[in-house]
Amino acid sequence: MHRPERARQPFRLESDGNVNNVWGGEKLIEWDTPFWQHSLANGLLVQERAVIAHLITARLAAPLMVERGQGLLIEVTDGVDYRYRGNLYYSLAKISSIHAAEGMAQELRPYGVTALAVTPGFLRSEEMLEHFGVSESNWRDAVHSGKPQAEHFGQSETPRFVGRGIAALAADSGYSAYAGKVLPSWTLSDMYGIVDIDGRRPHWGRYAAEELNITL
Repeated sequence: MHRPERARQPFRLESDGNVNNVWGGEKLIEWDTPFWQHSLANGLLVQERAVIAHLITARLAAPLMVERGQGLLIEVTDGVDYRYRGNLYYSLAKISSIHAAEGMAQELRPYGVTALAVTPGFLRSEEMLEHFGVSESNWRDAVHSGKPQAEHFGQSETPRFVGRGIAALAADSGYSAYAGKVLPSWTLSDMYGIVDIDGRRPHWGRYAAEELNITL
């Protein structure tokens, strides 16, 4: 059987970028529970899913970018710094992504590859919509539900907001200037003028500073 020349050529895997966004810890974190009373199995499983999985993916993706002498490796996390996030195991997982980006940036820089971290603000994920008992079509109803943190849900953003920010960043030829840093969705919105799917430009950093007296 005749085979086209293309079919006889060896398969070559290439990559210009990688976004590590694996989480899977929604049902595992026991909020308001000190670490010594928290399920150790669940706490360690969070690290396996949110830390080890990221490291494995980065370990496999980095050589493909190093070979090309270019590329962007992004760690998606929650938060912009190393402060405690209300649960030890959750904090470890999210802070690890920040430090992973910082460390990988140092080791990848000589090869022309950039690593950095990105975080959303108050994310209006499917998990949060379910938690507040609303859908994307009536999500504002959650603000007055009386549930903890509901009063801040009006400043929430869809996953597409940070996704659009990542796409804009990847298209920026100067993204290497942000190597090792954490870029929140609201900063990406300010940088590139992106809006959420509902036309809003939520700015969790400004809201946290003005309403919660928290500097992010």
